[in-house]
Amino acid sequence: MQHPEPVARRLFDLTEPICLVNFFSPEPNEAMAALGFGNYWDGYFAGRSAPLGRVPAEVVHAAFYNFADGEVARHIPKVWETTTPEAAHAARERGCVAALRRILGDLVETPGLTCAAELLAQASTCAPTEGRLMYAGLRTLPMPEEPVARLWHAANMLREHRGDGHIAALVSERIGGTEAHVLSALDMGIYPAESFGRIHHLPKARLTQVMDGLRNRGLVDGSGRLTEAGRATKARIESLTDALAEAPYDGLEPRDLHQLIALLEPISGRLAATGSQWPAASEERFVPVSDRLSHSVDADGLSPSPVTACVVAGGDMRARLWVRGTRGQQQ
Repeated sequence: MQHPEPVARRLFDLTEPICLVNFFSPEPNEAMAALGFGNYWDGYFAGRSAPLGRVPAEVVHAAFYNFADGEVARHIPKVWETTTPEAAHAARERGCVAALRRILGDLVETPGLTCAAELLAQASTCAPTEGRLMYAGLRTLPMPEEPVARLWHAANMLREHRGDGHIAALVSERIGGTEAHVLSALDMGIYPAESFGRIHHLPKARLTQVMDGLRNRGLVDGSGRLTEAGRATKARIESLTDALAEAPYDGLEPRDLHQLIALLEPISGRLAATGSQWPAASEERFVPVSDRLSHSVDADGLSPSPVTACVVAGGDMRARLWVRGTRGQQQ
């Protein structure tokens, strides 16, 4: 079934705030710290890669796509000396559900949330898994029965399904992970692109190589800004990402799809209003609150801020959040 063009993007906009509690809220970070992780990125790689099991760093690097060479290997397989994949996923889910319960408040016990969780679960489990590594890994896990956990797990599956498709779109345009960050930064108006929070720590020689490659392909100009060809490439990637994200919603009847959108709107609106973040009174919204998590740049040169993990491939909304994730850093 071909849905109208806005459907995949609309559902992405509505479900993304559900997933972003993992990066913006303290509860997931505290849950990972309780397992024994001393820095944010150990918890990130353990929690997100857990559905893949104890695979080598090269597999996680390929599946995540957008980390520079060597970054994944600093954490995988080391994190499995601290905990198991099963425990890591359980902690991630537990923290995200706690954050959702806190932020959503009175919405948690409503029939609307329960129905939204059920419809989202239906959509998230009906798409083909072929060529979808991260999505396939999550599909092997049981769907939670509790409504808030069900809502988060289904949204997370749809996020990874979309991310898998986004990677395919990037590959089709011969855009690597670092190149993808450059295009997103420039598309958001971040200039120079090398100051983008997710790549500013990379060696200058590597960034120069990436920019020269994009310049030689005519995607950026001499000053390092997007050309018409670069903007067209970015637009094709986003369009194909949306098209490849349609499949989960084929399992819903039109009336169910419309109902899902209506039910998700107040949930997403509540999360968006708070930024899926720390309570407003907190002074540490953009850093992990646990003393067991590093508050300085780690050995990778990666900021430990949970917001910076939002880079997982998947489209414009996630990219826009990078502006918030690099607060305090040079833009």
